Amino acid sequence: MSDPVFFVPARRFTVAEIAELVGASVAGSGDVVIDGIASLSDAAPGKIAFAEGKANAKHLPGLQAGALLCTAELAQHAPAGISVLVTPAPQRSFALIGRLLFPEAAAPVAMTGETGISERAHIAASARLEPGVIVEAGAVVGPGVAIGAGTIVAPNAVVGRECRIGRDCYIGPGSTVQYALLGNRVIIHAGARIGQDGFGFVFGRSGPERMPQVGRVVIQDNVEVGANSTVDRGALTDTVIGENTKIDNLVQVAHNVRIGRNCVVAGLSGISGSVKIGDNVMVAGGVGLADHLTVGDGARLAARSGFMHDVPAGEVWAGYPAKPIGQAMREIATLSKLAKHKPKGGKGDE
Repeated sequence: MSDPVFFVPARRFTVAEIAELVGASVAGSGDVVIDGIASLSDAAPGKIAFAEGKANAKHLPGLQAGALLCTAELAQHAPAGISVLVTPAPQRSFALIGRLLFPEAAAPVAMTGETGISERAHIAASARLEPGVIVEAGAVVGPGVAIGAGTIVAPNAVVGRECRIGRDCYIGPGSTVQYALLGNRVIIHAGARIGQDGFGFVFGRSGPERMPQVGRVVIQDNVEVGANSTVDRGALTDTVIGENTKIDNLVQVAHNVRIGRNCVVAGLSGISGSVKIGDNVMVAGGVGLADHLTVGDGARLAARSGFMHDVPAGEVWAGYPAKPIGQAMREIATLSKLAKHKPKGGKGDE
């Protein structure tokens, strides 16, 4: 549940206002005032919840919310006295209202409450910061860095020399950005590492010898990189993250990787060097991709799958090693049947 100590609503909305904002129709009073969001199980008067999918119908009869966003098929299950907002996309509408109620939960803000440049930050004399940049205590901005208006550099973050950071970005606490060019509205969460050298070695007479990593990281507009994730700079070419792509926590993006636009990469995934991922790709949690693979536009990679071959556009792959999901499921079903089969005359399991 939202805690008023941490998240105070920016304003309150009536049900009628919410309906107009999300394009929903209202059954019940439009005058009910909403000051928070909640799950179906934690909902209370004054809060708005959402329900999507037939499985949630069983949770509605005892609902205590002030208002409910739901599809038309679920509206009939809502208890009397609750204002119901009917929309074909309840979760999307709920997210919009949540962002309006709690803008600080949707976009990072200065942790210390400081404005401008903290006296306890280190800013190189040659750095160029547009008006409206916030650099908090303990942050370091190196020589030749350029940072656009509205960007926040959080406590103890480090921005290395000659980096470029666009407008309205957020460089999270304890993160590092080096050898990188960032677009506008990029969010780098706490502890992320952008632009460190990739894992490039060649075996010599005395063992592994380092290969120079002289590329950059290029992160386009509206990208988000999760806490403690890493994006290695390129070896000879750039590592590129396409606009509006969202990367979860604890993700490894190796050198020379190219990720397209509007992709989602879930936590604990590892993308090896020189992989090319198209637009609108979904990478589920714990996926591993071998180096130099190509993943086509719109592909879906199932959780905990291991990829050793290219994935064609639009296909869903799963398994270890990964293959088209239909084939993977048939193989699992066959193995399950074989495991249950008792040979004729055999004793079976003991």
